[in-house]
Amino acid sequence: MIHPGRPFSSQTGSARRARTCSESHSSVRFGSARRIAGDRGAAAPVPSPFVDARSADSRRATANDRAADLAASADEGRLRAAVSDDPDPRVRAVALATLVRRVPRRRSTPAWRGAAGDPDAAVRRRAAEVAPALGRSVSCGALITLLADDDAWVAEAAAYALGEHPAPTRRALDALARTATAHADPLVREAAVAALGAQGDPETLPAVLAACEDRPAIRRRAVLALAAFEGPDVEERLEAALRDADWQVRQAAEDLLRVTP
Repeated sequence: MIHPGRPFSSQTGSARRARTCSESHSSVRFGSARRIAGDRGAAAPVPSPFVDARSADSRRATANDRAADLAASADEGRLRAAVSDDPDPRVRAVALATLVRRVPRRRSTPAWRGAAGDPDAAVRRRAAEVAPALGRSVSCGALITLLADDDAWVAEAAAYALGEHPAPTRRALDALARTATAHADPLVREAAVAALGAQGDPETLPAVLAACEDRPAIRRRAVLALAAFEGPDVEERLEAALRDADWQVRQAAEDLLRVTP
């Protein structure tokens, strides 16, 4: 997924390496049918598939119309109500994104919290995706919960959001480190590694080094994340990456070693 990156502080490696790692993070990045009861003892009529198809199309068109209308709305009360009450998850997701974009953080954050616990994964994913726009108003605890979501797309978006968080807690960084090395889905592991590079916390370096042994896409992300760290282990890992079987991993290591002062 494509995401906007966040600059690093001067405390996490050289400025040129930090810029490379920031660019790395920016490249990582949405009814049940009811039977109609007849008279007692009578068989229920079989609904026509053509009628069902038309009804489904009509419901989709109606939901799409509502979503399009809400995307252009500036009515805070209407947006807030749609986030919590609209029956279609697509509409709830659009309403949330619009609310966060148009309404001050202190008033949109309560609706965000509700969406983060929505029963539909698409809405939870949208909550994770818009979380960086709310800054410190979103707690790391809520993002850690989303990081552990059963839906991999939700977890991936939560990892990115934690990488963008302006004040990650120790618990959040540790959760990212565990996710980077142990999550079953490679997309989530890759996003977690990129988030560790974006935060550049020295205590998470072992997780980034371990990710350098993962599959090629994750190895490349881990090598780029090393831009946020310093020390002999980092230099040794970069030198080893020059001999990696994957050309993109080798190229990433060459680029980092080239900008090392």
